[in-house]
Amino acid sequence: MNDYSLNELIACVLAREVRDGDSLQCGANAVVQRSGFLLGHLDHGPNCRVLIGRTFANLWDVPVLQLYDMNVDWRAARWGEYVIPHDESFSWSSRRQISAFAIGALQTDKRGNTNMLGFGDDPKRLKVRGPGGVGTTPVSARLDRYYIMLRRHDRRALVDQCDFVSGIGFGDGPGAREKLGLPGGGPKLCITPLCVFDFDEAPKLMRIKSLHPGVTLQQVLDNTGFAPVVPKDIPTTPAPTERELHILRTRIDPKGVLRKVEAVEA
Repeated sequence: MNDYSLNELIACVLAREVRDGDSLQCGANAVVQRSGFLLGHLDHGPNCRVLIGRTFANLWDVPVLQLYDMNVDWRAARWGEYVIPHDESFSWSSRRQISAFAIGALQTDKRGNTNMLGFGDDPKRLKVRGPGGVGTTPVSARLDRYYIMLRRHDRRALVDQCDFVSGIGFGDGPGAREKLGLPGGGPKLCITPLCVFDFDEAPKLMRIKSLHPGVTLQQVLDNTGFAPVVPKDIPTTPAPTERELHILRTRIDPKGVLRKVEAVEA
């Protein structure tokens, strides 16, 4: 089946990373990330819990959900098992009670460090001010795994070095996290509108894991502000299966938000 949107493809990439029993959380305005985690939960994670509507919920038996614009929309609390106050949701990640998180970024560098603060050389006079690090700082420092989700793939978003670091990846290279005493495992994937990156174990550099259907290696290289590790053989990102699309379109996104609005821009 090839009748799917870029958003649906990216949601499926994230969904396949979900493990049964995970406690899953993503940012407040993150429709694609939330869809991916919900898909992983409803496809193969019956014992997962998802932070939604400021509550934790197991949604395995819920026949039809709805993609509210904001993760904190109170209407989603109808499925909640218990309420998590907003400030406590950040301490939960610090205590490692969240097993996987998906974050966005204004900039991401070759070692998976992320910047949500802004662009510029002077923090007092930013050229562009971002939303701030919010909960991404403790998440990136302490969680065993998290996923970077980029809305665009160009040389402004993927840079050799971030202007500022609000979320730590692999710092300045191998051993950086250990020197800082950080318990988390760092980013596992960086998912963009063009490809999926993972991280080469030895140099801790972004490596091209797969190219999305129709995307060439040269497109990725031309639009990346650093030289990623390029394996000899690069597979194509697997397309959504019929089962994945059925769950997405009938249980998670019946109104077609992921198809109507390209929340991810190439």
